[in-house]
Amino acid sequence: MGRKIGLLQIDPTVGDLTGNAQRLEQMAHLASEHGANVGVTTELAISGYPPRDLLLQDEFIRLAQQSASSLQVPIPVLVGSPIEAQASRQLPGNGVVRAGSTDVVSNDGTSHVVARKQLLPTYDVFDEARYFQPDNRSGIARTIAHLDLGVTVCEDAWQAAGLTPSSYSADPIEHLAEWGRQGVQLDATVNLSASPYHADKLSSRIHVCRTAARILNHPFLLANQVGGNDDLLFDGNSLVAWPDGRVVVAPAWQEGVLVVDIDDPSKCVWAPSLSEDALCIGQDKLRHLAADDKGHEYDKDLLEDLTDAVVTGLFDYCRKSGIPSIVLGLSGGIDSAVAACVAVAAVGADNVTGLAMPSRHSSRHSIDDARHTAESLGIHFDTIPIDSFHSSVEDSIGEVLSTGHPVASENLQARLRGLLVMAHANAQGHMAIATGNKSELAQGYCTLYGDMAGGYAPLGDLYKMQVYGLADIFNTRAEHQKMVPPVNQSSRTKPPCAKLAPDQKDEDSLPPYDVLDGILHSHIEERLDAQDIAEKGFDRATVVEVLTRLERSEHKRWQMSPAPRVSSRAFGQGWRRPLASRHDWRH
Repeated sequence: MGRKIGLLQIDPTVGDLTGNAQRLEQMAHLASEHGANVGVTTELAISGYPPRDLLLQDEFIRLAQQSASSLQVPIPVLVGSPIEAQASRQLPGNGVVRAGSTDVVSNDGTSHVVARKQLLPTYDVFDEARYFQPDNRSGIARTIAHLDLGVTVCEDAWQAAGLTPSSYSADPIEHLAEWGRQGVQLDATVNLSASPYHADKLSSRIHVCRTAARILNHPFLLANQVGGNDDLLFDGNSLVAWPDGRVVVAPAWQEGVLVVDIDDPSKCVWAPSLSEDALCIGQDKLRHLAADDKGHEYDKDLLEDLTDAVVTGLFDYCRKSGIPSIVLGLSGGIDSAVAACVAVAAVGADNVTGLAMPSRHSSRHSIDDARHTAESLGIHFDTIPIDSFHSSVEDSIGEVLSTGHPVASENLQARLRGLLVMAHANAQGHMAIATGNKSELAQGYCTLYGDMAGGYAPLGDLYKMQVYGLADIFNTRAEHQKMVPPVNQSSRTKPPCAKLAPDQKDEDSLPPYDVLDGILHSHIEERLDAQDIAEKGFDRATVVEVLTRLERSEHKRWQMSPAPRVSSRAFGQGWRRPLASRHDWRH
């Protein structure tokens, strides 16, 4: 009898119980066709992760659990699902349901619910204690396809590796190891995971799996969700580690099944999904890591990975929301050019419209650069000068503008552009996308109801210098396909500017972007204060100015479009700064 486990790397749509069930059934058949004896899904695969306040509806919990247990599958499958509460006034569980087999007995003596999640994270983007009741014992699925499996859910595995921000009172991996020392022999332990992506997250998961495999002294398998749900991204990269440190990693940004032969790493197989709308980006191959390989080669592909990440985010946001097409403003600058590249990669050139909206301050080369990007990508393109609109508004409220702050007149132009983009979106059934980046959003260098207008901001968690990196990736990919690079040299090299005033440049108001990005990264991701950042070599006065602007513009970030999270700390769910505050960064 074979000992093969299929990790079902699925891209679920939150709330779509019927669609997710069909997807899981197709994946289970694919796993069976490639020799798997048992299937393992991702965390909450039947409901999609994160379901958020859908979990406050008892009927949704009941239907989800029912859908999970009644899947029509050719092999037994451990399915991630919300679990009905065990007692009145308790919260439901984040658990694992058995489907397609009647020979499974769990640690609580039932043949239906196999395990419930024990460790519920409440940090960063997580708020699971709001929705779930934690369990107090580790899950075991006995004699499932002649295998005895330990069963854990996502965070349950991270405590043993020391990668949780604070210690929980229990350690599920140590519990399973203790049972092993007491004579409970398991063939492997599986982990149903929905581990959100950020740059270099995979190296952490490799460490988690290697640690668990070493402690348990048997293979440890992690099935990870793939795709985008709202602002969260999931990269897949399902993996398995053996006690000797060997690791096999599935592709990122693809749906499919990693079929693991727990006795022989060389016999692991990747089977891509056959669904017509399946996510399929990136490299279609397994990666094998030796025991002494720490996985640092992934760092070399960081920009490629970030590119696939933001494309995935926009692709799934449109697919799961039923959005067929996109419109955006094309200024001829680096941000709008890269945003257009992302849009084309996500929904196709025929479904993207770019609008050049030059003002009295726009140069001829800006229009030419915008046209170059549009023609290179093959998108629809239109030029709508805004000077007549601008003059008309100035005539109407000239007295107000003449006695007020000069930025009011500048922002009129941004808001007129936003109006035109939104008019096209409403009239043509497009979704407008905002083209701003994290550096600009951090400094408030953006206009509410102007360039911030849109339903999604694909570059919203990328620093400015990373946007330049993505431009190089898209140009290289175009060259490999014998196409014209969409971001021309002029867009790459001209000084960034908002084009709202004569001879305006971003550096009139902001530090050079390489300096700004370094300060922002130090504060946001590394959580350093002004003095610590200055000690890294940055001018302290500049640091204080940057952090002061960061605080002062929080009201804009509360109104920003959702953006795909690609950093360890993005604006949005994981960023909870006060809206009205007055901290003095000089001290």
